[in-house]
Amino acid sequence: MRIRMDVALDPTLGCGQAHRWHKSGDGSWIGVVGDRRIRLVQTEDGFECEGTDRDMILDYFRAEDDLESIYRECASTDDYVAKLIKGCPGMRILRQPHWECIATYILATNANVKRIGMMIEAVCREFGDDIGGAYSFPRPEQIVAGKDRICNCRLGFRADRFVEFARKVADGEFDPDALEGLGYRECVDALLTIKGVGPKVADCIALFSYGHMNAFPIDARIGNVLRDVYGVEGSYKKLSEFAEKKFGRYAGYAQEFLYHSDFIGTE
Repeated sequence: MRIRMDVALDPTLGCGQAHRWHKSGDGSWIGVVGDRRIRLVQTEDGFECEGTDRDMILDYFRAEDDLESIYRECASTDDYVAKLIKGCPGMRILRQPHWECIATYILATNANVKRIGMMIEAVCREFGDDIGGAYSFPRPEQIVAGKDRICNCRLGFRADRFVEFARKVADGEFDPDALEGLGYRECVDALLTIKGVGPKVADCIALFSYGHMNAFPIDARIGNVLRDVYGVEGSYKKLSEFAEKKFGRYAGYAQEFLYHSDFIGTE
């Protein structure tokens, strides 16, 4: 299936916003979204897609976003970001499934990208369905039913809160889909009620799943960039307010470029 879209797969799938994509030796990208194993191959005007349907992949890549317009607006807010954009064209923010994204970022607490990927794959192997060459992201009910096996996944302190969140979703105490349509602040406040979700993780989920493009996740790396490039230091709240004012409604895109600024050419 041929998809025509302004997108570069390497920065989009390799930037750390989603953790179940891997680049193969032949240059294709193999990933699992929910219960679908997907293969993508970059083309000059988009990509070739196998393993899912058109509507799903267009939604996942936020095909409705006008990337040229977004980049232009981002570039107008800051000269440094403008240079980064020129060095990394085609990077898109994804729209990840709500349950999967929240559960994934609960595991992401105090872990690097490699460790996060290992934990997610362990959870999928232990609780997910075999979908041929990969395992689906488990449903909440699957995790609850097999909770006694969670120790096999080596999640450390994250195990109990991961199982507890799965139970709340399975029992209907927390409905990830109910956050769809909330404003940014209301969405973040709802996410902060989940054990293991702090301000940074809430902003990641708000950006990468619920489409709040003004969300600006701040970790140590971003904090260093804000200090070194913009001379701003302080609390999470102070840095968030600076980013919202500085980068505007597409602050999330600015964050992605700044996060990877060490690897993007600015000449």
